[in-house]
Amino acid sequence: MITKISAKLLAVTDDQATFEVDAFEYQVLICEYARRQLQLRMGEIVSLHTIQYLEGNPAQGRLTPRLVGFLSSIEREFFELFCSVDGVGVKKALRAMVRPVQEVAALIEAQDAKGLSTLPGIGAATSERVIAKLRRKMPKFALMVATDAGRAAEAPSSVVEDTFQVLLQLGHSESDARKLLDGALAEKKKYKDVESLIQAVYQNTNPNAG
Repeated sequence: MITKISAKLLAVTDDQATFEVDAFEYQVLICEYARRQLQLRMGEIVSLHTIQYLEGNPAQGRLTPRLVGFLSSIEREFFELFCSVDGVGVKKALRAMVRPVQEVAALIEAQDAKGLSTLPGIGAATSERVIAKLRRKMPKFALMVATDAGRAAEAPSSVVEDTFQVLLQLGHSESDARKLLDGALAEKKKYKDVESLIQAVYQNTNPNAG
C-alpha cells in the first residue's frame, strides 16, 4: 500500500500529476483544488498523501491500479469518508472536489444541500445522502486551518478541534465558535495547545485585555 509519495513534480494536467522517482514516472490522480495548488510548484520536490485503488471490472479481469493524491493526510481522510457515501465513489468524489475540504465540510455540517449540489456531479439526491451520513463527522474538517499547498499550519488540527469543543461548552454557538477561531488563527501565530489558542481567542474579542 502506497500511502505517501515525495518526488519531483514533472507535470500537472486536468486530473493528474506526474512525478519522477529515479528512473520511473508515477501518475497520481488529483482533484481540481489540488491541481490549482500543484501547478505553482512545477519542478519542486512535492509530497502527496495517497490512497490506492483498483479501477476496472473484476469480472473481466481488467483491473488497473491507481493512486489518488492529497495535499495533507486530513484531506485524504475526508476524501475516504466522502467516497463511502452510496452513489459517490472515487471518480465522482475527485470531480466534485473543486473547493477546499474546509469549505465542503462546512456545507455538509450546515446541512446546506443546495450549496453542496453545486459541486460537479453532486446532485440534490446525492447531497442529501452525503449530509445524512457525514454531518456529525465534519467539525474537525470544517475547522481545518488553511495551508499553503499542505505546508504546516499555525495550529495542529487536534488543537483547533479541541478548542472548538471548549468554546461550545462555554456557551458559544457553532458559528460564533468558528468565527472566534478564525480571528485568532488569522494572527498567524503558532499555537501548540488549547490553552494558548483559547487565550488568543479572548484577547481578540477584548483587545485591551492583558
